Amino acid sequence: MLNNIGLPGLLLIAVVVLVLFGRGKISSLMGEVGKGITSFKKGVAEGTAEIEEQADDVADAAKDVTPESEKDKA
Repeated sequence: MLNNIGLPGLLLIAVVVLVLFGRGKISSLMGEVGKGITSFKKGVAEGTAEIEEQADDVADAAKDVTPESEKDKA
């Protein structure tokens, strides 16, 4: 359905949106979209860092804690 829009159709849609909402409204809307994308990327980076930190903690806790006297009996 949307495969046949093409460049003239997109330009027509852009002009209609510009007429309906005005340049100032679209500009502020795009600014908010940009802030949202930036916030999303920051949240993903923080989440990734937190997961890596937890993985490091789990790896430290998973170290071999067998007493030295028990290691020789294997």
